[in-house]
Amino acid sequence: MSRWQPDARGRLERAAMELYRERGFEQATVAEIAKRAGLTERTFFRYFADKREVLFWGAGELQDFMVSVLASAPDSAPPIEAVAAAILGAATLLQQRPIEYARQRRFIIAANAELQERELIKLASLAGALADTLRRRGVREPAASLAAEAGIAVFKIAFEAWTSETSQRDFPELIRESFDELRAVTTGT
Repeated sequence: MSRWQPDARGRLERAAMELYRERGFEQATVAEIAKRAGLTERTFFRYFADKREVLFWGAGELQDFMVSVLASAPDSAPPIEAVAAAILGAATLLQQRPIEYARQRRFIIAANAELQERELIKLASLAGALADTLRRRGVREPAASLAAEAGIAVFKIAFEAWTSETSQRDFPELIRESFDELRAVTTGT
């Protein structure tokens, strides 16, 4: 094992994803992940609290980004349009990573009930943060919660479409189309 090589987090993440695909999330151990990455378990725990965090470590930064975009939306923007701007910004940010990573992550999470629960908690936390931001902008209930929850539903549906095995679509484009569908459903057009 070499003394130091760059990109320890990335190497750990790649090693974990490989092992999760090969053996399943439950069977992969932190020791195996660290060994495959050419690092120690201690180094693993500097970057991740546990092996689940390999799949969820960027959630806090994504939430902060979405809240920031929402908070900076024009005061005149209707709640759902302000939320749409935040969701679209997140899609643009997430698309910077290789699509194959997002597909693998989705597949791994879909194969494990504990990870599915964690993903739902993450999405609920995002919706809560967006609703809180809307309330700080003066949006009353239930409009704040409805706009935030609808935005997260659009995000989830567009993400699933983007990460399907056959999709060649742009994530932001899918977000825009999904918001258009939501508008059509709510207006009856």
